[in-house]
Amino acid sequence: MTGRVVLVEDEANIAEAIRFLLSREGWQVEVHGDGHDALEVIMAAAPDLVILDLMLPGKSGMEITREIREMQAFADLPILMLTARGQVKDREMAERAGVTRFMTKPFSNTEVLTAVRDLNAQAQQARGGAVAGRDPVRDAG
Repeated sequence: MTGRVVLVEDEANIAEAIRFLLSREGWQVEVHGDGHDALEVIMAAAPDLVILDLMLPGKSGMEITREIREMQAFADLPILMLTARGQVKDREMAERAGVTRFMTKPFSNTEVLTAVRDLNAQAQQARGGAVAGRDPVRDAG
């Protein structure tokens, strides 16, 4: 089952490749390339999953992750962080900030799809099997 993804990635080639890959799998993908207003984009889209680059213009993926985790409505939102920096200390910082999964560039299409599928399945299980792309609180009104 698929849903909505916000992809915050400033490298156009990577963003387009991931958008194409996920769209082909049935995901609705909104691509954004600037960290400065990424939180507003994420809040407006109310996605099922966020894919964030670590190093973005305006604001880092780490800062955005911390801001997302401070918001109760998005506290459990799965976040896949992409980075060219794969040292252990970077992974530890990402985990402390609240990143759900960390992926080092370069990565394969299979790795991205597997991560997205796993994160989506885990999120659905945590929500008690709720339909992806649906927010029971928002849709109840």
